[in-house]
Amino acid sequence: MDNRFATAFVIACVLSLISTIYMAASIGTDFWYEYRSPIQENSSDLNKSIWEDFISDEADEKTYNDVLFRYNGTVGLWRRCITIPKNTHWYSPPERTESFDVVTKCMSFTLTEQFMEKFVDPGNHNSGIDLLRTYLWRCQFLLPFVSLGLMCFGALIGLCACICRSLYPTIATGILHLLAGLCTLGSVSCYVAGIELLHQKLELPENVSGEFGWSFCLACVSAPLQFMASALFIWAAHTNRKEYTLMKAYRVA
Repeated sequence: MDNRFATAFVIACVLSLISTIYMAASIGTDFWYEYRSPIQENSSDLNKSIWEDFISDEADEKTYNDVLFRYNGTVGLWRRCITIPKNTHWYSPPERTESFDVVTKCMSFTLTEQFMEKFVDPGNHNSGIDLLRTYLWRCQFLLPFVSLGLMCFGALIGLCACICRSLYPTIATGILHLLAGLCTLGSVSCYVAGIELLHQKLELPENVSGEFGWSFCLACVSAPLQFMASALFIWAAHTNRKEYTLMKAYRVA
């Protein structure tokens, strides 16, 4: 194996490993989107009511999003979280300060919620099904797992190529990484479109802002790494095969 191709193969493997770690971390964390809202009063009854609404099996899209807006919510692919005051006071709420003691409470999305239909008017089941938002949500949930699976399968093929001491099978690894990159890019695009459509239906309250979190950024960085790894795998395998064929033809001649 030529040193050029070996170097390209090693660099591609490193890029693939980094993108896999980024993608796995992105899937497993809850900071795809973050809301920033003013500190709320510390009220025991209010906190209890909010938490019950947030974790209720009957909580619809509007119910839990309203809570996310008000209580510094974060949303991942699997869970939604809010930040509420830690210490409750039965006599009177303390003064609002930046050092307010808070605690983060999270609730996982069930599989039923992941594949549940989205409505034209969130929270109103009589408004009709919004097919676009429904399929965007499903794609943003499924595509990252497809991407991760393709990269793992590509890694197995690459391992077989190392055992066989041949670069040619890594063409398949490159193609799988290309498909994984497309899935990751599709997932990111679906998430952005879904968030924008949601905020058109449910406008953010005053003094509340939203931004994409670091989990989302990890997915965004993972996509180009997958494309670069794919290009290196395919280039190394194709060029090595081409030179081997020319060398064999030269020897025959």
